[in-house]
Amino acid sequence: MQLRALFKILAASASLAVVPTLASAQAYPTRAIKIIVPAPPGGAIDTIARVVGDKLAVSMGQPVVVDNRPGASNNLGTDVLAKAAPDGYTIGIVGGSHNINKFLFKNLGWDPEKSFEPIVYTHEVPLVFAIYPQIPAKTLPEFVAWMKANPDQSKVATSGRGSAQEMAAEMFRMASGAQVLLVPYKGSAAAHPDLLAGRTALYIDTISAIQSQVKAGNVRAIAVSTRKRTTSLPDVPTADEQGLKGYDANTNGGFLAPAGTPKAIVTKLNAEINAALKLPDVRAKLEAAGIEIQGGTPQEYAALIKSDLAKWGKVVKEAGIPLE
Repeated sequence: MQLRALFKILAASASLAVVPTLASAQAYPTRAIKIIVPAPPGGAIDTIARVVGDKLAVSMGQPVVVDNRPGASNNLGTDVLAKAAPDGYTIGIVGGSHNINKFLFKNLGWDPEKSFEPIVYTHEVPLVFAIYPQIPAKTLPEFVAWMKANPDQSKVATSGRGSAQEMAAEMFRMASGAQVLLVPYKGSAAAHPDLLAGRTALYIDTISAIQSQVKAGNVRAIAVSTRKRTTSLPDVPTADEQGLKGYDANTNGGFLAPAGTPKAIVTKLNAEINAALKLPDVRAKLEAAGIEIQGGTPQEYAALIKSDLAKWGKVVKEAGIPLE
């Protein structure tokens, strides 16, 4: 009898311990929510944060503030997010570098899996193989053949260390077998003039950044980097279609919360963000920016992070890129 009574007391105590957590989750949110963006204003993740944040402010009844924290290859803002209170009032959105930087930098202070609770996979931004239009190549195989015949001219622009553009270029170099000289720039705006002038032969850039140059005829789009064709440039075949089997490179990401954020809060945020992503005006704005909208469960986003870490870890190792 005494043992049975003890079990009852322990069970009651456990139930009481859960009540505050459930109550706080049910009341959430009661004040402003901050979205940390570890990048400058104007890019894909900043655009998503602002467009979705406006909808969350309405649906959740509290202000939503976007806090840009650029710097250190997106590591600065991500570190701030990792160290924030796990209460649902500070969340963040990350891009492709989130799953790459683990293999490029020592002592990050955060881990892409252990330091965060995935909320929802929001987006994929395909990359476009854009070449100098005077190069006599209309397809990716023709361009690879040209590079092999002209190794001294095979300069490929990238957006610097740890960028999706750099990883895509490294993956292309290994898959094609061509001699490639990677030339780093500080972003697309800095890289475009040399590509347009023919000082570099190729730039594997985001659709949002290069699309206007493609449509103006200033560069030639010969492939997209994802397994499926993109809605923004539906007539441009994928690299996989053109012989680089299994080639799949993009910049993707989603919303995260600090590790330890209550599951009920993560579930609520997941539902609210998924609902926002389905709104016609949200879809129109994001798709116009070259963003392929995703969505789904926290578990699906966690699985994507895990698979991306395996993919990019292999690329970094095989390319021999040193830790910084």
